[in-house]
Amino acid sequence: MEIRNLTCINCPMGCALTVEMNGNEVVNITGNTCKRGEVYAQKEVSNPTRIVTSTVRVNGGKSDMVSVKTKEDIPKGKIFDCVKALKNVEIQAPIRIGDVIVSNIADTGIDVIATKNIEIKN
Repeated sequence: MEIRNLTCINCPMGCALTVEMNGNEVVNITGNTCKRGEVYAQKEVSNPTRIVTSTVRVNGGKSDMVSVKTKEDIPKGKIFDCVKALKNVEIQAPIRIGDVIVSNIADTGIDVIATKNIEIKN
């Protein structure tokens, strides 16, 4: 029997979770104060994922950078590939919240979108 201790990141409570596993099978989850903690623990031990946030360069905008994020969470193992792919991205202003900046980042099937509006520099 393997025991994994996690801290839930689904809400500010940060519950200390204990996950009992038999091989790859989750046998028991304790420490959660809500259902979200149980769902998080199950996912974290079987297929951990994260939302990635970053910035990319903007040409011709009132700001030189725009904040971006993955539209959905991506496999944890693809985070560094995602950040590396964003490193040399430059986009042209104007930019609107929700605009797709990079499609299918790091072959995840997930798009990276803008999280801020950037107007054209006058």
